[in-house]
Amino acid sequence: MGLSAVERLRVLLRLIKVEHTLFALPFLYSGAVLASGGVPEGRVLLWITLGLFAARTAGMCLNRLIDREIDAANPRTARRVEMLNLLSPRFVWLTVGVSFALLLLSALMLNPLCVLLFPLVAALLVVYPYTKRFTWLSHLVLGSALGMAPLGAWAAVRGSIELPALLLFAAVMFWVAGFDVIYALQDVEFDLRYGLFSIPARFGEEAALRLSGVLHLMSLLSLWLLMRVCELGAVYGFGLVVMGGILALEHLLARRRHIGPAFFHANAVFSAAFLVFILLGVVLR
Repeated sequence: MGLSAVERLRVLLRLIKVEHTLFALPFLYSGAVLASGGVPEGRVLLWITLGLFAARTAGMCLNRLIDREIDAANPRTARRVEMLNLLSPRFVWLTVGVSFALLLLSALMLNPLCVLLFPLVAALLVVYPYTKRFTWLSHLVLGSALGMAPLGAWAAVRGSIELPALLLFAAVMFWVAGFDVIYALQDVEFDLRYGLFSIPARFGEEAALRLSGVLHLMSLLSLWLLMRVCELGAVYGFGLVVMGGILALEHLLARRRHIGPAFFHANAVFSAAFLVFILLGVVLR
């Protein structure tokens, strides 16, 4: 007997880790807040939110479909394949198609620049799962995919791409790449055995931790430059210190190999702080 519609939805939400989508929303809204100089209009908020959920759903489904053989061979990720089989690959491919259609609709409802950005976002989502097969720069490709969220939100408000949008993109790209390098520490032996590429597998665990630190410093530098360009003030500057402390905690946890709930909670707090301090910087400047 097949799954009911409600059961299928529950499995799909677990498959795409919908709770992690909430990590991305603060970055999306930060771009919109900074571009509008406050809270953007409701129509823009609606379509950028739908666009983000659509993009992340498509990206996660593609990742599960393209990597299903790799995931099945890795004990840490074998559960993903079980959930994929519960739904059937055909259903998940259909979800990808519907998600891309919703993403395109969201772009069409915003402005021509968002429509022009659609192929780039789609390409990043399709290409990323393959990059771990040939380059250790896959971490930066993943970061670029999420970095499109604040850049796209800025474009949705302004209809243009300006320096603050590029700095937001860089900040998110380097942050994501940095924590993805740490996350990859869990699979070093598997990656080496299976011929997959990652910074820990290529350079070793100690060098990977140092490179992750450099990436996170580059993220903070991008955020500092954003403060100077947008004149965000002392409260935002204090927020930079807070965010730096959160990243330091992440690295402490990583060095102790506590890459679990505490690590992901730190990421969630970082993303929330990102939005809160940008909002305060805009309101109080």
